Amino acid sequence: MTPEDRLTSLGLALPDVAKPVAAYIPAVRSGSYVFTSGQLPLREGTLLSTGTVGAEVTPEQAYDAARQCALNALAAVRAEVGDLSAVTRVVKVLGFVASAPGFTGQPQVVNGASDLLGEVFGDLGQHARSAVGVSVLPLGAPVEVELIVEVG
Repeated sequence: MTPEDRLTSLGLALPDVAKPVAAYIPAVRSGSYVFTSGQLPLREGTLLSTGTVGAEVTPEQAYDAARQCALNALAAVRAEVGDLSAVTRVVKVLGFVASAPGFTGQPQVVNGASDLLGEVFGDLGQHARSAVGVSVLPLGAPVEVELIVEVG
């Protein structure tokens, strides 16, 4: 099965690439790597939720938001390389979690992105990762995710 077949089997489809909210582009290819800009949990132009995790946003909602961020990042990768089958390895995931004071569940939130990548790419989706707590993210988003993938 191709990565896009796996997405379909999960009941998911890649969205249109999210329009940048500032002066950047969604993804850049350099040699055999694609680096995505930070992707917010936008679905059809609307944030899934806003606020900080552990206050206005539950960890479960944030997990789903991280999953949407990863889906948006994959859309940016596909726009850059034409087909997700070109991905030979997910190298790195960087997740930012807008966190209420005392919230320490950033790794479990960013698992939303990591789990999706594993479901889509299997062993090729295993990656290095950082999950960082921050006080605020653009547009009040609870989560932001960046990817680095290797392509053939």
